[in-house]
Amino acid sequence: MRFSKLQATGNDFILIDARTPGVMPSEAQDLAKLARDLCRHHFGIGADGLILVQDSELADVKMRVLNPDGSEAEACGNGLRCFVKYVIENGIVDRIDLNIETLAGMRRAKARMSGEQVSEVQVSMGMPQFKPEEIPINAQVDITPILDYPLAIGERTLALSILSMGNPHAVGFLSQPVAGFPLADVGPKVEGYPMFPHRTNFEIARVLSNGKIEARVWERGVGETLACGSGACAIAVAAQLLDYGDRQVDIMFPGGGVTVVWDGVGEVLLSGPVEEVFTGESRT
Repeated sequence: MRFSKLQATGNDFILIDARTPGVMPSEAQDLAKLARDLCRHHFGIGADGLILVQDSELADVKMRVLNPDGSEAEACGNGLRCFVKYVIENGIVDRIDLNIETLAGMRRAKARMSGEQVSEVQVSMGMPQFKPEEIPINAQVDITPILDYPLAIGERTLALSILSMGNPHAVGFLSQPVAGFPLADVGPKVEGYPMFPHRTNFEIARVLSNGKIEARVWERGVGETLACGSGACAIAVAAQLLDYGDRQVDIMFPGGGVTVVWDGVGEVLLSGPVEEVFTGESRT
């Protein structure tokens, strides 16, 4: 099985062209096992997710994303940027503007070329969703958007802004550097909190200026990662709603920075660099 490994600001993914019949297992449980096996560090290729290229009747191409635990993700911004580079450079799509079918809906993307290579990708991540049933959450709230919602985790109370970017996010802003936050301890507790029926991604962020925010992320089904595209969008949206950030903001993760643009009404735009790490063949 031929694969490529790509990374976008440290978020790394295994990409496979699954359009040919028989290349991938047909049963969902077998596909989940494949994702778990391939994404394991040390014993597999190692990655934050497995991305499949499939044919689409609605768009230029279809993307499916499986987490390292075998669950399927609705949306993945950095994975989408890797996907665009892969399909263009492998001749699957022959233009730099394309439409992509995802589990979260249609996504538009535009690649920036450096010679024959894709160096940067901007993707439309759709419109943020704020209603409890859209996120979804099991909680009674009187006002949306849900900003600074108090969530008790042990002796710690977090003020979370909760929304969906095609997948659920809970964003907490700190006054101290994010490097000192005990994310490995708090992250899984927020991810699996009962109010989130599908679990949630959890981001902590600190505003450095109106145009720059530092952040770390605990991804649902993955754990802490070096970056998260949909998480960056959730942070930027929450910051703007709380009057912390501008319409354009750079989100700085441990793996690098991405730029998010939101006009407060329409779709959120995510852009940043993307690189191929290596290609190979797996016998899994």
